[in-house]
Amino acid sequence: MKSIRIFLIAGIVATLTLFNFVAALRGFQTSTREAETLFDNQLLDLSQLVANLDMPKISRDFRLGNNLAFQVWENDMLLSASFHAPQTPMNEFNSGFGFANFDGYRWRTYSRQDPLKSRWIIVAERSDLRFTLAENVVLESIAPILLGIPIAALLVWVIVSRGLKPLKLLSAELRQKQVNDLASLQPSSIPAELDQVVQSINGFINRLNSTLEREQRFSADAAHELRTPISALKIQLHNLGQEVDTHSASYHELAQGVERLQHLVEQLLSLYRSSPAQFAATCTSVDLHEITQDVVARYYGLIEARRQTLELEGDTTMIVGDRFALETLVANLLTNAAKYTPPGGTILLRTAADADGPFLLVEDSGPGIAPADREHIFERFYRTNDERSESIPGCGLGLAIVQHVAELHRAKITVSDSSFASGSAFKVIFPEPDNAA
Repeated sequence: MKSIRIFLIAGIVATLTLFNFVAALRGFQTSTREAETLFDNQLLDLSQLVANLDMPKISRDFRLGNNLAFQVWENDMLLSASFHAPQTPMNEFNSGFGFANFDGYRWRTYSRQDPLKSRWIIVAERSDLRFTLAENVVLESIAPILLGIPIAALLVWVIVSRGLKPLKLLSAELRQKQVNDLASLQPSSIPAELDQVVQSINGFINRLNSTLEREQRFSADAAHELRTPISALKIQLHNLGQEVDTHSASYHELAQGVERLQHLVEQLLSLYRSSPAQFAATCTSVDLHEITQDVVARYYGLIEARRQTLELEGDTTMIVGDRFALETLVANLLTNAAKYTPPGGTILLRTAADADGPFLLVEDSGPGIAPADREHIFERFYRTNDERSESIPGCGLGLAIVQHVAELHRAKITVSDSSFASGSAFKVIFPEPDNAA
């Protein structure tokens, strides 16, 4: 059973129901026996009463009620009898209790001998009426127990729900933690049973935070240390270009490899700079359109060198975020579109707001992305198996960084076909500025 509340309530109510059922059954059996004893004692008293009657004065139509009958026998002769009694002995002339059938009913009988008068006195009581009366008495005592089960179930529900409330509050606190919140839980008050759970969660959060910090430090340190030899490589490559044919395949591949290495290092630095710990402190109200303009101006030379057409549409679009992280997001989407758009192709960037919120749209007229690859393109180091992709330089981190920055801003990314004859469209939808905190 998935719900602890339902499990506890069902278990407790089932236990109470079983206990009450057993207690009621036991009570019914005991009460029935006691009722039988009580009615039998009444028959004994009735027999004593009949023994003291003046028999000659008792008429044949004497009635004790619909559920009682008696006979008085003397020397095998019926001396006296009540209205319901038959003319034959209701039971054998043996002292004690028994059963008899007459007048269409089953009767409980008691026979006793009066030795002083040589008489046999037989009294009887209808079994069905005494059983009905006994059952009514017993059921009246059991009914409150049965009716109390729903009330008990309601009380159990309230008590269990109240007992589980701290767990519910702890769960709500965990759900409300933001993606960049790796602070330990500090609940105001928790029961002793949840203290160990909170300590375990805090231990996990601390270990996760330490792991992320080690990863970030390693990425930053590695990228920083790699910048120096890469710069030296580029200088040596430039000097080498003065001595060898720069149009040769070997030189071109070497230059391309150095550029790719430098790009990888810069992407690692970008990934570190947009970490959750740094993001919270740098969030401000920014104009997404202005940021996009700056990025377009920075990379316009690249677009022009590839003889591509670049269009920027939209107007002021205010969001809450980190300027550097957003510049990284726009730059990665733009350069990604430029890499896959053939010479003479078109790239369109648009900033605006619609019913979903402020958004950035980047479309290109490249080959597009197969639907099967759209689920994986945001994974680190993932590249499609397309032959055209294999010839395009890249490290597989650009879109992973785009998704990382989008998650920091609680934005949603959609990938679809572009409005051109071919190509892809990346749409980053941001929350409204009032809801971005």
